[in-house]
Amino acid sequence: MALKKTHAAALCAVLLASGCSFAEDVLFPTSGTVAPNQGMTAEALPEAAPPSLGTGSYEPIGVTAGSPTGTFVGGKVVALRADLQALQATLARQNQALQQIRNETVQDSQRYHGTVAAINARLQVGTTPGNPVLTQQWNAAQGELDRITDDVLKMNRLTNDVTASSTMAGFLLDSVRSARSLSGAVDEDHRQLRILEDETNRTVVMVERLLSELTSDSIRQQQYVASEKQNLNTLALGIKNGALFAGGLTSRVNASYDTAAPARAMSAGETPLVTIRFDKPNVNYEPALYAAIKSALDRRPSATFDVVAVSPVGNTPGTQALAATNAKRNADSVLRSLTNMNLPASRVRTSSTTSPAVSGGEVQVFVR
Repeated sequence: MALKKTHAAALCAVLLASGCSFAEDVLFPTSGTVAPNQGMTAEALPEAAPPSLGTGSYEPIGVTAGSPTGTFVGGKVVALRADLQALQATLARQNQALQQIRNETVQDSQRYHGTVAAINARLQVGTTPGNPVLTQQWNAAQGELDRITDDVLKMNRLTNDVTASSTMAGFLLDSVRSARSLSGAVDEDHRQLRILEDETNRTVVMVERLLSELTSDSIRQQQYVASEKQNLNTLALGIKNGALFAGGLTSRVNASYDTAAPARAMSAGETPLVTIRFDKPNVNYEPALYAAIKSALDRRPSATFDVVAVSPVGNTPGTQALAATNAKRNADSVLRSLTNMNLPASRVRTSSTTSPAVSGGEVQVFVR
């Protein structure tokens, strides 16, 4: 990572009185210094809309009636026609279930997004940390998302049922075609078989289209629920701090990121992106940390990060071990915060070190 030294005066811009500093200019040179303050929040991002659902309706086409001919093949035709009628009746029930699940999913999604929008709107203008009203709304949003999860489970169960119908439809079509080669048939038997084959073939096509659309709906909804669960974690972090962490950090991750690429080792004298000094209880470092990581990902979407626990050199082995333990605990807290901000764990590496230059425990975050 190339580091330019032209902005030496702006190596560490103070973000928080608690001791969190941000050295963006050194790592990503620009014409000026970025120095957000403690009240900084992320800009509002467009709210993610739920994925669209299919609109197809799959009403069976019906089965043409036929008269028994009294032959063996005619008896097969009667039995196959009854099987097709039963299959289409099942298809009608499955189509009705699909439309009901879609309606429920739309309603549950609307309630969920209405609740989330209300929370985001309040956080956007700022509120008290841990606002109990927002906490109650967050719990309601969690329940609404659980209902969407139940809708997805219903889709999955219906997908299994339609898969069974698809198998049955294919078997029935093969049986109808095989019946045409049986001996002992009259012309009327073959006429009815041709009609039955056409209607069975159209039913097969309808079942396959239903299965394809239902599978696509299910996959999109599963991905959507997984994403919204992460977004709720970020929203909980915003409620805890009384500030908006818009969209989480996942939206800034480059899909082409190579997880196999190793993070580079920390170099001596390298400037950290963020330094968090835990010099008092309950250091409120998360707004500054979010701003720094977000800015780094804006400039380099493929960036990875090192979280380093830095402890002072103690006078005795005992005091040094205690300081190292405290620093490691603080680094774990920073790592959890990054995870709650939806930064994938594969993008972060943790380590620890000692330094005579620090008087108390601190955590340094380096960008790669």
